Amino acid sequence: MNRKPTQPLEETERSDETTTVFLPQGWPRPKGYSNAVVLPRGRALCISGMVAWDANEQIVSSDFAEQFRQALSNVLECAKSAGSRADCIGRLTIFVADMAAYKAARPALGRIYRSLFGNHYPAMTLVEVKSLLEDGALVEIEAAGVVPD
Repeated sequence: MNRKPTQPLEETERSDETTTVFLPQGWPRPKGYSNAVVLPRGRALCISGMVAWDANEQIVSSDFAEQFRQALSNVLECAKSAGSRADCIGRLTIFVADMAAYKAARPALGRIYRSLFGNHYPAMTLVEVKSLLEDGALVEIEAAGVVPD
């Protein structure tokens, strides 16, 4: 069934491409993420779950916010290495081993997120898991987006 999309919530112009964010009619505006995002044309980009590893595959800290910063930075490094950038990421899935730690760190996480992604808010899902594969990992982030044409 093809339905005409609702009016876009906002449209962000770039040099030669447009990312459009949609909000179903009557829904409240989400805080810190988007419900639906249409990305510019390009090739699909899938980024595996990134933990807070440094270049030596060592977890950088036991602090939740610092792990979030490093994992999100690793996502961006992968995107850049593929020829993409933060505003071409359309989806983030964030896996956390401790939801209480995530909630306690939310103010810092918001600042960290904006320092890396600016005001670009892709569709996001947050999932609490029993544990993550890497010892000491508190957060893992996977991403999907495009490499622009």
